[in-house]
Amino acid sequence: MVKAPLHVPFLVALASVVLFLGHVNARASDEADHAARLALPLPADTEDGKSLYKANCFRCHGSNGFGDGDLGIPTLAGQRFGYLVLQLADFSDDRRDSLAMHRVMGHASLQRPQAWVDVAAYLTGLPLPRETQIGTGARTAQGRRIFREQCVACHGQDARGDDQDFIPSLRNQHYSYLVNQIVRIAEGHRHNIDKELVRFLQGFGGSDIDGVADYLSRLRGSGNPGPHSKQ
Repeated sequence: MVKAPLHVPFLVALASVVLFLGHVNARASDEADHAARLALPLPADTEDGKSLYKANCFRCHGSNGFGDGDLGIPTLAGQRFGYLVLQLADFSDDRRDSLAMHRVMGHASLQRPQAWVDVAAYLTGLPLPRETQIGTGARTAQGRRIFREQCVACHGQDARGDDQDFIPSLRNQHYSYLVNQIVRIAEGHRHNIDKELVRFLQGFGGSDIDGVADYLSRLRGSGNPGPHSKQ
């Protein structure tokens, strides 16, 4: 069946909607970034973070924060403090897609910036997993090459990330989760992601995704220093 061509007025209207939504998403991301930066200096109470985590998060992410590779649930233990604060800020205001996380972050106890800091500080300080789900190993050389040529400027040679710009650590992470997030970012489902990164990942083929995710899933490294805790 040959589809009828779209009329120019419709295309103009559609372009206007896309442009408007792009501005909305950019403004939301700016607000999330601002809210997270305001929260970062708050003194962290890791005991409160532990209580909040056990009350709201452990059923999916595990008591040790290791997640579940078979279910595509990420490891949170040892993740960058600043990145965790930003993601909690995003989920609390629906700026990142996830029905499960929206339900959790809808709890009044997690709507406070202090809660984001406390939970993030607790997770950052958890022992790292000794192993994570990995891929087949068939394309790790390809993944290593892509990462070292294209990704180290932001994520670092060892994929440790950076708190200053809310860049996550990509090591100690499950293969399935890494694959899923690369695909979701490329498809535009992560509204808090830089557009340049989206365009970059849209150029990935299946072997690129597999290789990068598999390479990163095998990287290990010590955790990053968390914030100062309340005395």
